Amino acid sequence: MATMTEHTLRGLSALGFHRLAYTQWLPAGRGGTRTIVCCHGLTRNGRDFDVLAADLADSLGARVVCPDVVGRGRSGTLANPDLYGYPQYLADMAALIARLDVETVQWVGTSMGGLIGMMLAAQADTPITRLVVNDVGPFVPKAALDRIGTYVGTNPVFHSVGEVKRYLSALYAPFGDLTDGQWQHLADHGYWTRPDGTLGLAYDTGIARAFQTNPITDVDLWPVWSMIRCPVLAIRGLQSDLLTAEIAQAMTERGPKATLFGVADAGHAPALMDPAQLAAVRDFLR
Repeated sequence: MATMTEHTLRGLSALGFHRLAYTQWLPAGRGGTRTIVCCHGLTRNGRDFDVLAADLADSLGARVVCPDVVGRGRSGTLANPDLYGYPQYLADMAALIARLDVETVQWVGTSMGGLIGMMLAAQADTPITRLVVNDVGPFVPKAALDRIGTYVGTNPVFHSVGEVKRYLSALYAPFGDLTDGQWQHLADHGYWTRPDGTLGLAYDTGIARAFQTNPITDVDLWPVWSMIRCPVLAIRGLQSDLLTAEIAQAMTERGPKATLFGVADAGHAPALMDPAQLAAVRDFLR
């Protein structure tokens, strides 16, 4: 069975260095024959991919790396929350790829992690050879961003992991029909302990600054999409308000002309823990 280890490196912002944490999964008894990076959504962290990472390491013999984007999980925070944004995230992921010492990677990204993957894949001489975008595309509707803005950065206080679990299972019900154990896993890795002993969600509330200081509008990245040359798999929760059916269909017709995989019991965004979802990613990356 695959084994997981935890690692860190340093990223650099305009105000200095910050810690970046990641987990690395390796197939039993050997190094990976390829490297896959799995990058999470806005308020989540790399441990969301434990099930997928173990599966890909075992089935494909891959090294699978799951970073915590700065401000989330075990990674450090930024002194100035205005610096949270895609320029910083892209620079940090470039530093991660350099640390991994590989010429190419395959990329799996959920929501924000998918946008990071798209932006990296669109660059000249990109190291990304295959891209999976989970419930996100080159057009993000204002209505979906308005919904996300109602909860990101609200900073709820919890007194037990059980309370965290109940909160996450309600807020992220669109992840799909997860088992009790899967919700427990998300809760176990989804909180930070505050100095007073209470619990908070495992992300810096400063990541919400963009939602609080700028008018929320549609995000149009079709020019970025048109620059991607590698094969793309687009996964869509069929109840998603962020990746609509119209946008998903257009993704199969424009730019890299993605292959589309729908998840019936999910919205934004499928958790990539169900066997059918695992198989879709595995077969595409194979």
